[in-house]
Amino acid sequence: MALSIGDPAPDFTLPDQSGEPVALADLRGQRVVLYFYPKDDTPGCTKEACNFRDRWAAFEAHGIRVLGVSKDGTTSHGKFVAKYDLPFTLLTDAEPCPVAAAYESYGLKKFMGREYMGMMRHTFVIDGEGRLERIYTKVKADTMADDILRDLGLD
Repeated sequence: MALSIGDPAPDFTLPDQSGEPVALADLRGQRVVLYFYPKDDTPGCTKEACNFRDRWAAFEAHGIRVLGVSKDGTTSHGKFVAKYDLPFTLLTDAEPCPVAAAYESYGLKKFMGREYMGMMRHTFVIDGEGRLERIYTKVKADTMADDILRDLGLD
């Protein structure tokens, strides 16, 4: 069954780049941007993270929490955050990526004739009640943050 706007966002608790647990349930009352990406410090993922970083003031001004999720570990996330001065939280969803699977963001991918299981570049906006407000499955890495702010009328 596909996730739809208005559905309750699947709950989760995942470790952040410092190894501290972050629970979606603890973020009720604020809007959350949850974005899934394939791998730290790769070209597309870096563009996406830097777009969120560059628009950070707008997210912060509206009390929106940004959470990036990949299967990379806390050490990798820590280095990625430090290298690009990322002001938001990165979470680790280790294989078999149960949180990404709950958000229909982990599955069969194809690259250069090879098939493998991997993280898909999907983004979700969760409202303060914990419901899905926006779902992006066709993400442009270099403009995702801009697109969200525009679609929410916050740019």
